[in-house]
Amino acid sequence: MNFRNFLEKQNRIQLRVEGKNLERFIKRLIAHKISLLKMRQIDRKTLLITIYEKDYEKLKELKTIYRISIIDTYGVNRFKKKWKKNRALLLSIFLGLAVLIVLSNLIYQVEIVYLDKDVRNFLKRELEKEGIHRYQWKKSYQELDQIKKKIIKNNQDKIEWMEIETVGTKYVVRVEMRKLPEKKKETQIRHIVAKKDAIVRRVEASQGEIIRKNNDYVKAGDIIISGEIKLNEEVKNKVSAKGKVFGEVWYEVEVEIPYHYYHVKKTGRTNTVYTIEYFNHHFELFNAKPFRQKECKVNKIWEHFVLPIRFQKEEQTEVIKTDKILTKNEAIQRAVELGIDKMQEKLTKKEKIIDVKTLKTTQKNSKMVVDMFFTVYEDITAYGEVKETEEENNVENAQE
Repeated sequence: MNFRNFLEKQNRIQLRVEGKNLERFIKRLIAHKISLLKMRQIDRKTLLITIYEKDYEKLKELKTIYRISIIDTYGVNRFKKKWKKNRALLLSIFLGLAVLIVLSNLIYQVEIVYLDKDVRNFLKRELEKEGIHRYQWKKSYQELDQIKKKIIKNNQDKIEWMEIETVGTKYVVRVEMRKLPEKKKETQIRHIVAKKDAIVRRVEASQGEIIRKNNDYVKAGDIIISGEIKLNEEVKNKVSAKGKVFGEVWYEVEVEIPYHYYHVKKTGRTNTVYTIEYFNHHFELFNAKPFRQKECKVNKIWEHFVLPIRFQKEEQTEVIKTDKILTKNEAIQRAVELGIDKMQEKLTKKEKIIDVKTLKTTQKNSKMVVDMFFTVYEDITAYGEVKETEEENNVENAQE
């Protein structure tokens, strides 16, 4: 039974039939294949019957001497009649509920629980960068958690702990700021030393004496910019060395790559689709060009704060996914690319990979293992204390 037939079965009508010899009337209905769902005799000349609404047209075509009147209707048509009668009231209720749902999903206040005004203003700016401000749709717990982690990561030196909670129509932000260590006085005496074994490539000194130059090989801990200012091998002054040192550093990296490779290629075709999610069911609206294989970037537009209903926008990109078996050379090339990407993630904007060499390739089961040697230009600046001489210690002890 299809849905249309099901609806027709639900549409019924109750009739009042008045006249003599009602048995003859019943026989005529049966002869014309009009289904009698219910029948109740009131008296000898009055009968109540219930039939399908679709059969009522057949009944009107019968020429009878009986007086037939409609008492009631059931099913979808009954709802239609009530809808027409109370349309204004039902529309008002529906619009009222819609407005209530929309308003209850908006944020009207962002409360930052912290005493210091400067900290509150700082957090307000950070939150606004991530879309946390008034008159915005409520975000899900997962979205708030991601935003919280991002803010903490971007401000690791300032924020110890943070929480963003949705309370009614406002966000409550609680935070614990990191207690920063007191800045060391500029008068503290120190050297700038090598953080790692390296070849010095660049020295930038704004205070202190440069004792190692470009192309010098240094080991970790070797002094590059001294905090001791000397004249004719005699220490004339001690300062806090300031500057930056860059050098070539070396790394060995091992990368494993399987021969069986799952390849994803973008075709360049894109599509924007609006979707509704309801109880984990996903419905696309007005998608004239559905892709068989795709990658999606989802932007939430609206979400009910109680019911599991979400309206969102999807930026779809068509892709072709294929299984690929790599050759030995292809596996080595892909391993090198992954190794470079892995190394690049650790470097800052001023640092870069100078050279990559493949040391050894080994076949291990269904994988290719590639050992690589990286030469990297990076910041090797570190700090070391200036040790006091025995003579200075004796002077200090004498003063005491």
